[in-house]
Amino acid sequence: MKDSIIILCGGGPAPGMNTVVFSVAKTFLSKGYRVIGLHGGYSGLFSKNARTEDLDFFKADRFFNRGGSYLEMSRFKPSQEDFDNNFNLALFQENNIKLLVTVGGDDTASTANRIAAFLEAKNYPIHNIHVPKTIDNDLPLPNNTPTFGFNSAKDEGAHLARTIYEDARTSGNWLLVSAMGRSAGHLALGIGEATHSPMTIIPEMFNKTEISLGKIIDLTISAIVKRKIMGIRYGTVVVAEGVFHDLAEKKPEELSATGIHFTYDDHGHPELGKVSKAVLFNDILEKELKKEGLSKVKVKTRPVEIGYDVRCQDPIAYDLTYCTELAIGVYDLFAAGETGCMVFVDADGKSHPLYLKDLQDKSGKIPPRRVNIEGGTASNYYSHLCHYITEDDYEAAKAYVADPEKYDFKKILNW
Repeated sequence: MKDSIIILCGGGPAPGMNTVVFSVAKTFLSKGYRVIGLHGGYSGLFSKNARTEDLDFFKADRFFNRGGSYLEMSRFKPSQEDFDNNFNLALFQENNIKLLVTVGGDDTASTANRIAAFLEAKNYPIHNIHVPKTIDNDLPLPNNTPTFGFNSAKDEGAHLARTIYEDARTSGNWLLVSAMGRSAGHLALGIGEATHSPMTIIPEMFNKTEISLGKIIDLTISAIVKRKIMGIRYGTVVVAEGVFHDLAEKKPEELSATGIHFTYDDHGHPELGKVSKAVLFNDILEKELKKEGLSKVKVKTRPVEIGYDVRCQDPIAYDLTYCTELAIGVYDLFAAGETGCMVFVDADGKSHPLYLKDLQDKSGKIPPRRVNIEGGTASNYYSHLCHYITEDDYEAAKAYVADPEKYDFKKILNW
């Protein structure tokens, strides 16, 4: 029987999923391996009725450059009981599987870490290698290397946000844009900077003060008033959904007061996709602007959600190339005997192992990489492109707000 490998995809889709899966397939097929695709993410590893199919060259050649995921994905998180009683070892033995390739973000990587420890403890002759995926760009890769899917999602997100900004300019309105990014603001910041949005709000901004709905609203009003002083009647505000994730964890009573009650996924994360964060944000802002002392800040606001529309698009050339190199890196690491690792490809295209056990925190999870708010990208945007009230604007701002200091950007954030 031929040696085989098996591939699964966990979490949510990102541009380049198929590029990784089918580039791995092409690479291993060319070396004489059988390649098996596993549907349903990790659920297939802990079920006697795993849904599998062979991936041949013709499937690989047809789907490698397409968006979405040919292999059905899942957010399934195996319990300890699953590891103790339900691991489908027969699937590996009956198909002579030598390597498990997992493709996914931080939750998938955390489960891959658990599987690595499990395989080692059981002394099963199965290697496992993880490929870092997420449009959130929040896996801890060295040298600020992006996760695959991020650049394609940012490209499409910026395309949408450019159109939204033009609508704002044309209509003289303010459009409030919510962008994906559960734990980090990389995507929102990338979209905000690419479109010269006058305000982008990400969870990492609140590094020196406690996050609150009030501060998020005040930052928005700061941008609106600053632009009024500049004679500009329009604009966009890009908000990372991660601010609502942080609010759900740190200030659940504030969200509950708005009438929002999140459900939670298998990994304990609020299911942000079920709620329009842009609509929620817009409603709260409109109520705030009706309060006494803000009547002169007359603006029309409209909510826009950038979310699922950037996850399954066709990958741009960057990710087509990058994902291909990641796939080849999987083979190179496997051939070198590596296991229990995440593949990292450096700027020269050389692959390296990042051992999952070295990346884990005390709980065994792989912590997300957040935006370095004091780094060059964030610092440049907030210092030079962002519009907000400073002490120099207090006198002019009094034409619109009674207490300009309340909307001073740096004082809101304690920067």
